[in-house]
Amino acid sequence: MGFLLPILLFLYAPPQNVKAFDTPDDGGGSITVTWMLPPQDSQVVRYDIYRYTSPTDTGVLAGSVLRGINTFQDVGVKDGIEFRYRVAVCYPDTVLYSELSSPAVSRAQWFNRKTKAALFILLFYTVVLFWFTEEAKKGRRTYIRKIAGLEAVEEAVGRSTELGKPILFVPGIGLISDITTIAALSILKRVAKKAAEYESRVIVPNFDPIVMVAAQETVKEGYTEAGRPDLYNEKDIFFLTSDQFGYAAGVDGMMMREKPGAIFLQGTFGAIQISGTTSVTQLPFFIAATDYTLIGEEMYAASAYLSKDPLMLGTIKGEDLMKLIFIIIIIAGVILETFGIHFITNWFSIF
Repeated sequence: MGFLLPILLFLYAPPQNVKAFDTPDDGGGSITVTWMLPPQDSQVVRYDIYRYTSPTDTGVLAGSVLRGINTFQDVGVKDGIEFRYRVAVCYPDTVLYSELSSPAVSRAQWFNRKTKAALFILLFYTVVLFWFTEEAKKGRRTYIRKIAGLEAVEEAVGRSTELGKPILFVPGIGLISDITTIAALSILKRVAKKAAEYESRVIVPNFDPIVMVAAQETVKEGYTEAGRPDLYNEKDIFFLTSDQFGYAAGVDGMMMREKPGAIFLQGTFGAIQISGTTSVTQLPFFIAATDYTLIGEEMYAASAYLSKDPLMLGTIKGEDLMKLIFIIIIIAGVILETFGIHFITNWFSIF
């Protein structure tokens, strides 16, 4: 067979110029191997890539690729250790090996250069956010669209007071870690403060014990800000049950027994009813069954709308501006793509 080797080398050629280097723009644990395809690539069955920890080490098979491919990414390697690679080209009747590559070491990069566009957007959003926040701190008028459901809070509390009936506030089945629940507590504070001014009773049945504690402090704070801490009754903010259907049945029972003059359904889930949720499965029922509904992000905007806090106002305005910019970019991209104009895509690829 030894005399056939020169003939095989004449007919076939091994991979040349094998290079191994740390995979760029990753979190480490990866080395990329490249090589030059031989002229007889059309006759190749596959390429086997072997990994070595030293020039004298017995290599282990790191992976294989099909013909026409001259790159391989070896994932799962340990950072900080030198590895060398050899590529074996498998022809139908023989296997030829390349020279051993120079050592390569895998390391994690601080920044992924492929996400420059995301960095640019983040920096721009940060500037916008700080600008709107500073404008709000200076007392300059910051317009936020009126939210009908929140504007109706005073009407709902007033009507309940006129009827001599309590106010029922249902925070839903969310946990304290849910942003929807936090938004509901912000609305609860406004309701409690207004109820204290009108000397009305607020009933808050809770699905979660931790939410109950937060609700108690929220209602107490609302009564205190209204100057009527004496009207606060901790027993009106209580834990009902952690069972979803049991909670719904308990709330229904309270509606029948207490016959509240105003009902607030705020969270995840007669009388004037104001509801709000970010759940798309619950919105149709709220819209059909209640007088006012806070739809989606109106729940999140409630805190800024009610408190007029500069930081919250700046956040809401910054988010709205960024949404508008993204909508414009999407519409422009659709129009340009429709007419086969790709310079916007090429511009973003620069980043």
